[in-house]
Amino acid sequence: MILMSDPRVAAIPVRECGEPLVDVRTGPVPLLVDDRRSDPAGAFAHLREHVRDQLVEAQAQLPDGLRLLFVEGYRPLSLQTEYFQRYAQSLRAAHPQWTAPEVRDAASRYVSPPEIAPHSAGAAVDLTLVDAGGRELDMGTAINANPEDSEGACFTAATNITATAKANRTLLTTAMTAAGLQNYAFEWWHFSLGDRYWALVRQQPAALYGPKDWP
Repeated sequence: MILMSDPRVAAIPVRECGEPLVDVRTGPVPLLVDDRRSDPAGAFAHLREHVRDQLVEAQAQLPDGLRLLFVEGYRPLSLQTEYFQRYAQSLRAAHPQWTAPEVRDAASRYVSPPEIAPHSAGAAVDLTLVDAGGRELDMGTAINANPEDSEGACFTAATNITATAKANRTLLTTAMTAAGLQNYAFEWWHFSLGDRYWALVRQQPAALYGPKDWP
């Protein structure tokens, strides 16, 4: 399991392709979007265009009656920094004996360091599965459950979840992987494409997307 804070991730060069951010609620196949992470500008519902297109492809891979539920995509760098610093501070308070690198590594299981964050490149999405009635499937934990509160059940390959939750995670991961997206092993709900983490895991020479300013 490669941490987002791994120096090999930061070492991946970025060859920014200039692709725009697009709203996943529009387009030929609008995605179902939850509003729990919404912001007044609607930035959360945006992704790079190709990433959006591959989500549509992933949805087409799902069994009849299931859909993706999009929760959060693009995250401005200022918000990513706020999330990371807040979580790191909580870890420092709980573990005063930890060194700065230990805090950074532990924090990166749950929130990416801002300088390499896939969400701030418009390259990552947090999502889950719903049935035909819009009800979320049992995935073992809620989206954004942290490692401490979930006792590690948020990790994609966690064993301390039910067989049903494991099967549902496999459905999601299989569809997303087939569409070219890469899961972050510490968060069953997080997938990315074209960012530095994706490039490292997929053995690509460079990332396609770097940090993106909100228009």
